[in-house]
Amino acid sequence: MTAEPLLQPLFLWLAGAALALLTVATLIGAVLAQRVTTPAGHDTVRNLNARIRSWWVMVALFAAAMLLGGTVTLVLFALLSYLALREFLTLTPTRRGDHPGLFLSFFVVVPVQYWLIGIGWYGLFSIFIPVYVFMALPSLSVLGADTTDFLTRTAKAQWGLMLAVYCASHAPALLWLDIPGYELPGALLLLYLMTVAQLSDVFQYVFGKLWGKTRLSPGISPSKTVEGLLGGGLTAVAIGTGLHVITPFTPLQAAGMSLVIVTAGFFGGFVLSAMKRDLGVKDWGTLIEGHGGVLDRLDSVVFSAPLFFHLTRYWFT
Repeated sequence: MTAEPLLQPLFLWLAGAALALLTVATLIGAVLAQRVTTPAGHDTVRNLNARIRSWWVMVALFAAAMLLGGTVTLVLFALLSYLALREFLTLTPTRRGDHPGLFLSFFVVVPVQYWLIGIGWYGLFSIFIPVYVFMALPSLSVLGADTTDFLTRTAKAQWGLMLAVYCASHAPALLWLDIPGYELPGALLLLYLMTVAQLSDVFQYVFGKLWGKTRLSPGISPSKTVEGLLGGGLTAVAIGTGLHVITPFTPLQAAGMSLVIVTAGFFGGFVLSAMKRDLGVKDWGTLIEGHGGVLDRLDSVVFSAPLFFHLTRYWFT
């Protein structure tokens, strides 16, 4: 299947709904900014408004890419992978012996991984990084004859590629799935994944701020609560179930897929929060106001995208 530009009336309707929701959220944020009186309230509203502004930018970018077709979407995700990998490796110090492997990662692995998706070579795309690149990185590093923290350095480079490139690349790969009887563009599957994953994050934040009392793990992520996880997760699952009309899934199947996305997305955010605590930083970067870096925004997607892609490919193609 080729990934054609998305000009379906259904997509335009969904885009209009997203714009309407963002407009309402912007107005609510403006009203709250005028009404809160406590310092804590000001901080919460300021954070909320920063998130809303960044959502305007991200929705515009993704909508433009999906409208312009699969190639532009691949280029966008390749750029995001490059930036996310840069954030990850910037916070995990390297040594001179790692430089050949880093060059390979940024300027060979990233473009080749997305090129393999673009030509539909699933057999190689699915093993290129976890097999061939994983063996190549330590092989290049060992030529530098520097054994200081060799295992740690190698593992960090491999984990960075796994998260920022391999896992993230499964999201645009949805555009190339050939599903019998599914007449809608594959871009709607990508839209489905991103919508459920990101709304789960948003609603977990909102439910946690409004009703959160029981913290899940203050040492890893102080803002995550049981109430936020349950309320936000179930809301995202309900929305994902309602969006079954843009997928090849029945309502029950959509509910199951949404639950997979929400669960994987939660652990993605949780695991990457643990990594940040280990590194002693709050965010992976500062590129996106209100969200930190690219990897902060993609943390739920990098865990959910591979599961969603392979479940869809296995059961529906």
